[in-house]
Amino acid sequence: MSLTDAAIKGAVAGLAGAAVMTAGEKLEQRFTRRPNSYVPGRTLANLLGLSRPDEDRLARNMTMHYAAGAMLGTLRGVMAAANLRGPLASLMHTPVRLSTDQILENLTGVGAPPWTWPRDELLIDVIHKGVYSFATGAITDATISPLPTSSAARAFPARRLKGFA
Repeated sequence: MSLTDAAIKGAVAGLAGAAVMTAGEKLEQRFTRRPNSYVPGRTLANLLGLSRPDEDRLARNMTMHYAAGAMLGTLRGVMAAANLRGPLASLMHTPVRLSTDQILENLTGVGAPPWTWPRDELLIDVIHKGVYSFATGAITDATISPLPTSSAARAFPARRLKGFA
């Protein structure tokens, strides 16, 4: 497997991770009664310079949701190929997922810095992005072997934590 193959498999895993995250959001919304957020769709509209950012908002929302999932899945695929695997690697990936959304949303003027959000909204967002990263990571770790040139070729017995690859 090449690094390109790992990135492609990671993109597919990222799409699946986005689907898991979306399902989790819908389940959470049933309990919290939190309304849908169309910030991703507005962000996409602003990035592309589209007029009327609320037109086709559901389609734009899903496009942005899954595009970000695929894009960041490529990174998680490369991480798996580089022997950055398991729950700690998924934990490392979660802030990247959060930061990417925040950079794009705030750069386009659609979002607000997360420290200005109500704490419950912030917690919900962190949990959902964690679900994405862990679901994507489980898939990449199961489908992508470490490259022979990665750290998998060397032993680090004193540094390994029990239960982690």
